[in-house]
Amino acid sequence: MFFFSPICLHSSRRILFVKIKKLHTPVLAQSVIDFLQPKKEQIFIDMTFGAGGHTECILNSAPNTKVFALDRDPTAFKIANDLSQRYPNRVVPLLGKFSDLPSLLHEEKVKPSSIDGILFDLGCSSMQFDEAYRGFSVSKDGPLDMRMDGNRLPNSITAADVLAKIEEHDLARILSVYGEEKLAKKIARAVIESRYMLLKLQTTHQLAELVAGIFDSDKRKDKLKRPAHVATKTFQALRIFVNNELNELNYGMTIAHRYMKVGGKIVILSFHSLEDRIVKCHLNENMAYNSGKLMGLKGFDPTFYCDEKELASLKSDIWKPLLKHVLIPSSDEMTDNPRSRSAKLRAAEKIK
Repeated sequence: MFFFSPICLHSSRRILFVKIKKLHTPVLAQSVIDFLQPKKEQIFIDMTFGAGGHTECILNSAPNTKVFALDRDPTAFKIANDLSQRYPNRVVPLLGKFSDLPSLLHEEKVKPSSIDGILFDLGCSSMQFDEAYRGFSVSKDGPLDMRMDGNRLPNSITAADVLAKIEEHDLARILSVYGEEKLAKKIARAVIESRYMLLKLQTTHQLAELVAGIFDSDKRKDKLKRPAHVATKTFQALRIFVNNELNELNYGMTIAHRYMKVGGKIVILSFHSLEDRIVKCHLNENMAYNSGKLMGLKGFDPTFYCDEKELASLKSDIWKPLLKHVLIPSSDEMTDNPRSRSAKLRAAEKIK
């Protein structure tokens, strides 16, 4: 199945949109370009390449711009390689997490303070939600996987692993903090009870039905006032935990500052209050230490890749915010592109 969405073509100083076959619509694409202000032969890092919508906007916004396209998802990496064929010597695909970026850039002989602009488009991409086998979607039946890296790291934990081994109080805390779920304790209790009944939660539908049974007739709506599945927050919390997203973001923001030139621009699109809080802490020179530290999970030993001493040694972040408040999509964009409904854009310039 193909999904029609805009891709950017440059005309004068503005971005024109044409319909092409693509996997997702880039959120707030024009605003991203307006804040990054690409110029001829500048170099950018797209920290969350996804299906490449924002990267292509950057490539088409000024002559001979170059983009280092980072993504931890092997599917996105393949798309980046395809794009590099269409834009020879202008796209450098990089496969890895934010915490892998220093070693990846070292291999490409990229030095600190050499990048003109950096973009983060956080959260899950549309193509991950659209593929049932990835286990991200509450509406599509598939294995409870939720790993953004897919099978690239075969020993990494899946959402099914978490639900099979985690203790009740830890699960409740994850659902409450990462999902902001009011019924976190009831959902955690139901998950533990399912173990006693020898019912393994291995598919998205199994988890969604278990959560739905707790809510009875309770209804939820999204920001567009449309019905939303009651398990959405549970899925979000597990995804954030499985992928260590908040620790990755905390470290990624620090690394972004290290590699950006003075005067360089950073643009961040966040879709969750915890993400936005970490971004705001960095832009306000308040490092978000351990904001996403992995909680206890017996049977696994997840590595916290960057300790507080390392983060403290890197703390010299001084940014000039380019927005007084967050920028959100227009009602028309939210209608045309439902993924954008929770988006918040922050932008800043590195001044030291």
